[in-house]
Amino acid sequence: MSTHPIHVFSEIGKLKKVLLHRPGKEIENLMPDYLERLLFDDIPFLEDAQKEHDAFAQALRNEGVEVLYLEKLAAESLISPEIREQFIDEYLEEANIRGRATKKAIRKLLLAIEDSKELVEKTMAGVQKCELPAIPAEEKGLTDLVESSYPFAIDPMPNLYFTRDPFATIGNGVSLNRMYSETRNRETIYGKYIFSYHPDYAGKVPMVYDRCESTRIEGGDELVLSKDVLAVGISQRTDAASIEKLLVNIFEKNIGFKKVLAFEFANNRKFMHLDTVFTMVDYDKFTIHPEIEGDLRVFSVTYENQELHIEEEHGDLADLLAANLGVEKVELIRCGGDNIVAAGREQWNDGSNTLTIAPGVVVVYKRNTITNAILESKGLRLIKIDGSELVRGRGGPRCMSMPFEREDL
Repeated sequence: MSTHPIHVFSEIGKLKKVLLHRPGKEIENLMPDYLERLLFDDIPFLEDAQKEHDAFAQALRNEGVEVLYLEKLAAESLISPEIREQFIDEYLEEANIRGRATKKAIRKLLLAIEDSKELVEKTMAGVQKCELPAIPAEEKGLTDLVESSYPFAIDPMPNLYFTRDPFATIGNGVSLNRMYSETRNRETIYGKYIFSYHPDYAGKVPMVYDRCESTRIEGGDELVLSKDVLAVGISQRTDAASIEKLLVNIFEKNIGFKKVLAFEFANNRKFMHLDTVFTMVDYDKFTIHPEIEGDLRVFSVTYENQELHIEEEHGDLADLLAANLGVEKVELIRCGGDNIVAAGREQWNDGSNTLTIAPGVVVVYKRNTITNAILESKGLRLIKIDGSELVRGRGGPRCMSMPFEREDL
């Protein structure tokens, strides 16, 4: 196996190591008035969401996968008092705190947390104003005095259990992403500290995108189809300009890929990422949501003489994929089959968002019964997990996992 700490050259090679985040108190800081701001449609019941997530992690372990946790790796990256304080200050700088005195009070609160994992989990959970001591009138600035009734001094990060998005592993490298919304952009700080300071990763992982870039990209739009071919979605969450920056870096740093297929599809929350409508489940099989097929445009991108060469592809998607993967034929398995009602319902519940842990072995939500039956009829082995609470965040098994190591095909 590779000596690199990150090694991901396919979507389907046997999964050896994966990063998850167990939902925490950030979920309990969701409230109805501010769901849209925090990119949620509903409020999961944390206790059951954690049980479902623990069962997901155990299902992976049962298949021989080593499970890492974001909160633990981030805590292990705070390797000295100086790095710890730097992390707190950077977190506060990005937390959009209104009021100098409020910021000072939160800094004191965070510095007082001695355990690094507890500190990381607190930064993820956010800070309610009621947790802070009353600020003496003489210390208040104008912003503190006219502050609104909004209940948070720092917003929670409830989307963190979707570890696929803040950064993406590509080959031996990592794309440390700039996110679509301010709410999620702060999530990438944990990846920054892991890949900058964690003893297992610092200085060992080339960066192919940086969180300081001006245009957005998210991991749900980044798929590794083979050692030669990537797929990237141009979506609600990912700009075409970001893809160009990413690709130049991948090609120039010799991460190992020869071509990228860029998928442009409807720009809306229903289809927020490429992996919510399209995932690879075997050497020659993909799940796909039928609603995207009509409007889908695909571009082939290569790199020669220090320039990107972009060409729009025409014709059948299955034929295009087969040609690029070097297989005789590719089968597109439609979420919900040919029933538009079932397809719409099961795609909303992430029937197309599957996690392949070995060729033809796929983790799915148990609730998508129609799509699951079709997948099984095609000879795939399904590992079905409960997701009634997890799915309220609009993400499935692929969204909730970031592979660190897969076996080569």
